Amino acid sequence: MSTMIEKGINHMLSPSLSNLIYAVSFVIVGAFMGAYSILLFSGFIHRITDKLTPNIDEDKEILRGNLAVAEYFGRVVSGAIIGVSMVVAAAVLAGVLSALH
Repeated sequence: MSTMIEKGINHMLSPSLSNLIYAVSFVIVGAFMGAYSILLFSGFIHRITDKLTPNIDEDKEILRGNLAVAEYFGRVVSGAIIGVSMVVAAAVLAGVLSALH
């Protein structure tokens, strides 16, 4: 069925315009999936750090005003978000490149 849709789009539009439509759709879908995966992964980071540091209660230490724990936790979370963002960006770029060829 997807080949019928592709033939219909290619018949109505020029090939370069249909490739552009595919590329834009890949970017939009990739952006939403990337945002969802970053939000989902951000929720798991807290549980992962709790399991990796069983003797430290990060929430309690941050509430007590321990800046070292707050900075450590912030750096771990930001590093994980940057890592997931790089993977999402590579996936979106691959989708765009495949749509343009």
